[in-house]
Amino acid sequence: MKRIFLIINLKTLIISILAVLSTYVCIRYSIIADFPLTLIATAIIFPIVFSINGAYKRREIALSKYSALKAHGRAIYFVTRDWLESPSQETLDKSKNCLRDLFESTRKLFTGDSSNARKNEEGVYLAFSNLSKFIKNDLRGNGLASGEVSRCNQYLSKMFVSFEDAKHIHQYRTPRTLRTFSTVFISLLPILYGPYFAHEALQYSPYVTYVMPVLFALVLVSLSNIQDHLENPFDGIGEDDISINVEQFIARLHD
Repeated sequence: MKRIFLIINLKTLIISILAVLSTYVCIRYSIIADFPLTLIATAIIFPIVFSINGAYKRREIALSKYSALKAHGRAIYFVTRDWLESPSQETLDKSKNCLRDLFESTRKLFTGDSSNARKNEEGVYLAFSNLSKFIKNDLRGNGLASGEVSRCNQYLSKMFVSFEDAKHIHQYRTPRTLRTFSTVFISLLPILYGPYFAHEALQYSPYVTYVMPVLFALVLVSLSNIQDHLENPFDGIGEDDISINVEQFIARLHD
């Protein structure tokens, strides 16, 4: 039921009611027209499907970048655990804390309020800085070979790239003008098509007269809601959003 109400919401109800009222008025005053359905496909279906496809691809790229961020972070921890001769528990804990701070600040940036984005972004860069200092002071300072330190810095560099890619997906959306275009026509066409629904109602029994306007509104608004939920893969609203589970990630780093 939760998933259903994510795509069928108050907006769906309002547009359905307006479409039914429009159909009622057109039947009452014999305002009848046989509008072409190709307008629906051209003005709504094609743009909204294009937007959904673009939003889904962005979500898949963001998921890939988040996976790379986790993989290289785990690799840095394994360097600490396995490449040092007898690493102390303090060093292992510090490695975990650096990674925890990085992922917590990343989660705060991606899920936090946009008004605090600049401050939250600075927190991520501070966590990256602390991780860089950890590689220099704690890994190199404890005897890690220069070649292995260089490899570790490559992991850090790849984490930077993955974060920046995911950040830009979070900051930028699919074309706003296209989404505005779709939203306007999704709101208007089920209402403006009242004469068409009145024309088609001549072929139906009175009990199913208003089924078509409701179905039109239901399908079109649901597609719009799906696109909205896919638009930001980090907001935690849609069922397909990316969950940044810091606690689980740190818990699986075994000493």
